[in-house]
Amino acid sequence: MFSRLPPVTQALLIANCAVFLLQWLLGTGTFEAFMLWPPAGFDPFSPGQNFQPWQLLTYGFLHGNLSHLLFNMLAVFMFGAPLELTWGPRRFLAYFLICVAGAGLCQLAVGWWSVSSGGPAYPTVGASGGVFGLLLAYGMLFPNQRLMLLFPPIPMRARTFVILYGVAELVLGFTGWQPGVAHFAHLGGMLFGWLVIRYWRGQPPFGGRRPPRGPSHLRRVK
Repeated sequence: MFSRLPPVTQALLIANCAVFLLQWLLGTGTFEAFMLWPPAGFDPFSPGQNFQPWQLLTYGFLHGNLSHLLFNMLAVFMFGAPLELTWGPRRFLAYFLICVAGAGLCQLAVGWWSVSSGGPAYPTVGASGGVFGLLLAYGMLFPNQRLMLLFPPIPMRARTFVILYGVAELVLGFTGWQPGVAHFAHLGGMLFGWLVIRYWRGQPPFGGRRPPRGPSHLRRVK
């Protein structure tokens, strides 16, 4: 089954699992410079526990624990493969990394506000921003595909699932009912994913393009 996955989906699964294994062998503290830290300071000669530009991507390949890793990789397995088969490997990889970086930018804004208000500076890790971007794309490209929830086990359309998940993240983010989870990073991944798809389709806010009349050799971007 694994060998049948498209190449980028395979690579993302292998890379995240390999990095988690290194975290377990070397200790999580070894990777502090690759976690996403709030922009409380910038010291290029002391990259630990302060923001560095590369963290906008590297944090997405680190995970806090095994359950965190397994949940995200299950989502990459479920939603990544059909999206890569639809878009192709290059477009799929670009989309995933943009969602990871976009989620990181949103989390930086939240972290800056928290530190400015006197809160502690804590790092963010996990591929969840990219995963939520994949979830949104799946709901947009396959809106009527049936998904089965785990808790409770209720089937629903992908579009409905995405909407409910987005609303839940928004509520949890503003209420703080689930501390320790970067809900606004999740929403950021969905937002940037939505913007990327709108851009590829030539839809507002990036301007609209009328489809050409008659046959065309150009392939429509899904």
